[in-house]
Amino acid sequence: MDTAATWSEKLATITGWEAATKRVIDWPSVEARLGIALPTDYKQLAEWFGSGEFNGFLQLETPDTPGPHHDLIKNSQRLGEQAAADPWIGDLFRPHAVFPAAGGLLRWADSVQADQFFWLTESADPDRWPILAQAHDDVAAGWERFDGSTSEFIYRVLTDHRQPFSIACYFDTHTFESYEQNREPDPEWDADPHW
Repeated sequence: MDTAATWSEKLATITGWEAATKRVIDWPSVEARLGIALPTDYKQLAEWFGSGEFNGFLQLETPDTPGPHHDLIKNSQRLGEQAAADPWIGDLFRPHAVFPAAGGLLRWADSVQADQFFWLTESADPDRWPILAQAHDDVAAGWERFDGSTSEFIYRVLTDHRQPFSIACYFDTHTFESYEQNREPDPEWDADPHW
């Protein structure tokens, strides 16, 4: 594999992903609506793949998806409102606040097992945000931290047995299924975050 390739390109290579067309995302508009800049690597990832599912496990959220279920903006607003309104929900993320609180957690993905993946938005430079991951079935265990890009995190979840949340032992080949190109939103899907 080309070591000069970006992590998004490496993901495309191992999943065999060839988008029919690269998504065009109005990042200034997205970031204005969120009120915060987003990581450069994530922007490339979102344009390359769009919302969808890696290996039937990790569900990537992107802005302005055709269906609302994996929309980064709508989901972050909903989670922020719920955490602010309900102390029980807010407590699930301690010791961190939930975005849009300053330095709060901004979710960019979850898993089919309801694990959640966030950026900790504490730095003014979004390219320096660490990723914090929380297992749905063991919230008391705390947070797993990853200091690297979003695409690298996904790549390592798919391929590195040592990575927390790794699914590498279950797959010899890797896939990406687009929610935007391959399926209609499930009308029975529960839009509330998985607690």
